[in-house]
Amino acid sequence: MQRYSRRDVLKLGVATAISSTLGGYPVLAGAANLPGQHFVPEKGARLRVLRWKQFVQGDLDTFAANTRRFTELTGVEVKLETDSWEDVRPKAVLAANVGGGPDIIFGTNDDPHRFADKLVDLTDLAEDLGKRYGGWYATPRTYATSNGRWISLPQGGAPSCMVYRVSHLKAAGFDRFPEDLPGFLRLCRQLKKSGTPAGFALGHATADANSFVHWCLWAHGGKVVDVNGNVVLDSPESIAAINYMMEIQKTLPWDTMSWLDPSNNKAFHAGEISLTNNGVSIYAVAKISADPKLQAIAKDIGHASFPVGPVGRPTEFSVMFFACLFKYSKYPNAAKEYLRFLWEREQVDPWMIASNGYVSPALVAFEKSPVWTADPLITPYRDALKRVLTNGHAGKLGAASAAVMGDFIVVDMFADACSGTRSPKEAARRAAERAKRHYGT
Repeated sequence: MQRYSRRDVLKLGVATAISSTLGGYPVLAGAANLPGQHFVPEKGARLRVLRWKQFVQGDLDTFAANTRRFTELTGVEVKLETDSWEDVRPKAVLAANVGGGPDIIFGTNDDPHRFADKLVDLTDLAEDLGKRYGGWYATPRTYATSNGRWISLPQGGAPSCMVYRVSHLKAAGFDRFPEDLPGFLRLCRQLKKSGTPAGFALGHATADANSFVHWCLWAHGGKVVDVNGNVVLDSPESIAAINYMMEIQKTLPWDTMSWLDPSNNKAFHAGEISLTNNGVSIYAVAKISADPKLQAIAKDIGHASFPVGPVGRPTEFSVMFFACLFKYSKYPNAAKEYLRFLWEREQVDPWMIASNGYVSPALVAFEKSPVWTADPLITPYRDALKRVLTNGHAGKLGAASAAVMGDFIVVDMFADACSGTRSPKEAARRAAERAKRHYGT
């Protein structure tokens, strides 16, 4: 991505940099004519930002470059730190509880609801961006709001599609990816017979395991709670989903019970599996690799939406990314301006291109980004945020839904039965009891 210094700005004639400051913020001449709402950073502002580690290197490289450009234009120093999804989550909870830590944390799913009262209201920023970029997709908006205010700013999602080897699919006797559950099971069974099995995580994988098990649960009509917030996980629909998953599990490598998010990526790139669920990262990494073996795999990859179950409609789940600004921050205006800057098209488009569309932005306008059609293989990821359900489905999001997700209750329910630790009924009953501890029902 091209970076712009103050000298570059002068050369391009975009604006004239002047040395006067307002509250310590080097102002660009004509700033009033720039799009978007601008927040004046506090004098001497410095920010500390924690975000999840990349699965596609271009994602972090461009994100970091955008951050450096923000510092060049504003003088606000930003210390950028990264950690795994699994480690960011407890760090965010700890920061909220102790009242100290990074000013901004880029987290996942509905975690902001666990400490909503500790977060700065971002309604003014979110509504301004929404007006200028075609509005927000419904699911990210639901995740980001609580009691009428925006408690976080949706970055987007890492939608999960079915990722498969086209040649292996054809060798298994399929001309196209199956769109229903019986066909999907037949494919998994045939892939095992061909020696090119599928592989799906059933360990504590924040993205891949949750995406797979929630799809299966919802596809059969199961859910954690009903619309009134009553725990209904111990149901015939859950049992049907578990039984189906047990049949799928018989076709998978033995160690998938312990797989975390990087596991299926590694297995797919090693040629050990030929079907999994994942974001665009498996394809993106192989596509740009200098390894001829990975390049060959990239040319043989196909993407498809999840099959539809008895409920008759898509029941997909996506890991969602959000930026939270904590009330303990000494520089909330600088933090808001940093977020506004990152969410503008000038920064978003290069970031999407560099990461090959790994994150689907939560603002509707970016569905027209050229990244989605420049490479038709990633187009299935473009519209995923229109299909995904919230993890609190069918109840409301809040501390309880976030805790159920954080404790991997649904993942463990399927894993308990697939490992033989518990019968399907026992697994569903135990999961329901665990969920009730959070929902209080």
